[in-house]
Amino acid sequence: MPVMWLIGGILIYLAIKKDMEPTLLLPMGFGAILMNLPTPLAKDAITGEIVESEGVSEILETLYNAGIANELFPLILFIGIGAMIDFGPLLSNPKMLLFGAAAQFGIFFTYAVASLFFDIKDAASIGIIGAADGPTAIVVSQTLGSNYISAITVAAYSYMALVPIIQPPVIKLITTKKERLIRMEYKPAAVSKSTRILFPIIITVLAGLFAPASVALVGFLMFGNLIRECSVLDNLSATAQKELANLVTLFLGITIAFTMRGEAFLKPATLLIMGLGLFAFVFDTVGGVMLAKLLNLFSKKKVNPMIGAAGISAFPMASRVVHKMGLKEDPQNFLLMHSAAANVSGQIASVIAGGLILGLVQG
Repeated sequence: MPVMWLIGGILIYLAIKKDMEPTLLLPMGFGAILMNLPTPLAKDAITGEIVESEGVSEILETLYNAGIANELFPLILFIGIGAMIDFGPLLSNPKMLLFGAAAQFGIFFTYAVASLFFDIKDAASIGIIGAADGPTAIVVSQTLGSNYISAITVAAYSYMALVPIIQPPVIKLITTKKERLIRMEYKPAAVSKSTRILFPIIITVLAGLFAPASVALVGFLMFGNLIRECSVLDNLSATAQKELANLVTLFLGITIAFTMRGEAFLKPATLLIMGLGLFAFVFDTVGGVMLAKLLNLFSKKKVNPMIGAAGISAFPMASRVVHKMGLKEDPQNFLLMHSAAANVSGQIASVIAGGLILGLVQG
C-alpha cells in the first residue's frame, strides 16, 4: 500500500529530521511500512497448496495482544513517566493544580463535538487525544473498544510532538502583549521529604474514591513517582526512567503499527479524527489560558496567562514552550518553574480525565 509507505516515511522523517518524539514516531513509522508490505507466500505442509503466510503481522499481533490489547505497555510506561516527574514546583505552589484541570477542557468539549459524527465510545476515545498523553489515549481507546485505535494513537503522539508549533500561535491569538509581559516571582516554599512521599499515595487514594476508573492510570504514574521520592530505590528509579521507559516505548511504537493496515487506516474518518484531535489540543490550550485571565480579574498578584497553556499533559514540552515564549517577550522573564508546576499538574489531571471519560461512557 504505497500511501501507507508514504505515511510511514513521513513519521520517520519527523522523528529523525525534526526530532519530534523520535522514540515513538520512528518505530511507529517503520512498523506502518512493515504492515503494508506484500504478504509472503508459503506451501501448506498438508495439502501442498501455495497459501498466504502471516509473516511479520503475526509477530506484531502477538506483541499487540500481549502489550496493548491488555493495556500492559501503556501502564508500565506510566511507571517510567512517574519516575521522571518532580512534583516539587507543584507542591510549593499548589494553586497550579487549577491550570492542569482547566487545560483538560478540550477533552470534554471535543467529546461532545465528536459525538455528532461518531458513536459514544469512539467520540470519547477521540476526545482523549486532547489529554496530550499518548499512553492515556491508548488505554482509553483500547478499554472502550474504539474502532479507530490506530488513528487516535497516531494523532495523540503526533500532536504531542507538534506542541512547539501548535501552542505559540494559539497563545498569541488569545493574549495581549501586556499580558505576555507579566512577570511572576518564584519563591518556592520548602517541601519536606514526607510531603513528597505522601503526595503520590494521597493522590492515588483520592483518585480511587472520586474517579475509580482512573485508578490504574493514576496508580501506575504515582507508583513511579513514589519510587523516585522514597530515596531507597534509586537504582530502580533510574532504571524506570531510562531502560524501562525506553524499552516499553520502543515496543509500544512498533506494536501499535499492527493496527495501521491501509484498508483500516485510510478512511475519511481518519482525517476527521486528526482534525478533531487538533481541535482538542487547541481548546485545551485555550481553557488553561482563559482560566489564568479570569483569575487575574480578582487577584492582586497577576498570573502570566501563558502559564495556563502549560497545563496540558505534554511534559516537559509545554512548559518549555511557555518559558521560551516568555523569554522572547522579555529576556528577564523566567517562567520555567511556574510553567513546570502547571505542566506536572496537567499530567495528573489528564489521567484523571481519562478515568472520568471511562466512567462516563461505561457508566
